[in-house]
Amino acid sequence: MLVLDHGRARARVLPRRTPVDPVRRAVGLRRTVSLIAVLLVSILVADLVILLRLDDTEQADGPVVRRPHSRYVAAAERAGGGREGTGDSGTQGRPGNDAERQGGVADPVAPLTRLISPHLFVVSAHPFAAEVVAKVRRQKGVKAAEVTDAAEVRIDGKRVQTMGVDPSTFRAYTPSKTAGSDGLWQNIAAGDVAVSFELGHDGGVELGSTVDGGGLRLRVGAYATVGMGSIAAVVSRRTARSLGIPEGNAMVVSAPDVDSAKLRRRLLKILPKGSQVATINPVVVAPRGTTAWPATAFMSPQQLQVALRAAVGKLGRPYVWGAEGPNSFDCSGLVQWAYRQAGVRMPRVAAQQWASGPQIPLSQARPGDLLFWRNDPTNPRYISHVAIYWGDGKMLHAPRTGDVVKIAPIYTKNLAGVVRVSPAVSARVR
Repeated sequence: MLVLDHGRARARVLPRRTPVDPVRRAVGLRRTVSLIAVLLVSILVADLVILLRLDDTEQADGPVVRRPHSRYVAAAERAGGGREGTGDSGTQGRPGNDAERQGGVADPVAPLTRLISPHLFVVSAHPFAAEVVAKVRRQKGVKAAEVTDAAEVRIDGKRVQTMGVDPSTFRAYTPSKTAGSDGLWQNIAAGDVAVSFELGHDGGVELGSTVDGGGLRLRVGAYATVGMGSIAAVVSRRTARSLGIPEGNAMVVSAPDVDSAKLRRRLLKILPKGSQVATINPVVVAPRGTTAWPATAFMSPQQLQVALRAAVGKLGRPYVWGAEGPNSFDCSGLVQWAYRQAGVRMPRVAAQQWASGPQIPLSQARPGDLLFWRNDPTNPRYISHVAIYWGDGKMLHAPRTGDVVKIAPIYTKNLAGVVRVSPAVSARVR
């Protein structure tokens, strides 16, 4: 695991809680670039969207708008967004946070002019040189490449994979309704952090609250799901500098007319040593030359017994967002840990684990198969929860903050499907 501190490997310092300069604020920040690359495998094209709170929402022509309290609109749909009923830009009329005080007045966000489909995510331990970015953009089939920042940041005491983006240009890589939400991007430009549905809902990070970001106070301006594996927070690049995130160490690449796997191999040849390239939307393909999956493609009875025994041994352990065991878990962390005990290499997040084998009907499920749900109310395509099928209509899972690992009846609302794990397939998910 590579832990970054302004390009130096393995520097780890406790977070400061007194105001310091931007460089000193980087201490306490754990930024695991190789982990990000492994986790950025899922559905980037699916959706950075404003989260609907079911008990307090407004429906509009576009993203759903959440109003956390009378002074502050998390992501206004109208141009300029910001404070309810005032028509301000979202940078006035609110108590300032540390990022705003350091960065000054937010730059205006450019209007949306086009949409771009993303296909690959590239990340490195160090910023990409301008000539490297130019080489990527010149590759055959590459239509666009957006330079971003990427690192692991401690937010609200949790290790959160975070992206620093230019709101004016990155918005084009998101779905149309989100891309068109001027208020959301203006609030990010003003210093807010947008966190994922899972981090907000399951992880207990409250919308409209102010959280600690390794010594930097950040306002949670919106719930937003980025379909990029475990990326769970988005800030402006200005705020990323205050957080100490490396500048320009990541790229989102659009190449709609070429094979992503082949382009990935070409990019690895021109990128600096140690760079990672993750393809987006992994697809499960049956073994070549066959029309059915052979029994040997799946976990053996002995492996299933070991995985189930490991998982049930953790009953009563607390759910902690981002936790991978052995004493606390989130939903996909429990799956990864339990199957590792059986010698099966599982990807880290639920959206990746969805690609760990073929889908089967629920009626054919057997103990050890994985159950998946799409619970994000504004992003119905995104896999947001996973459980282990226990048998007899029951599942073993880690539900959410405030709950514990438990065996419970299966619920079918928002059930996406059932996957039978193939160790060879799961080990290749990137």
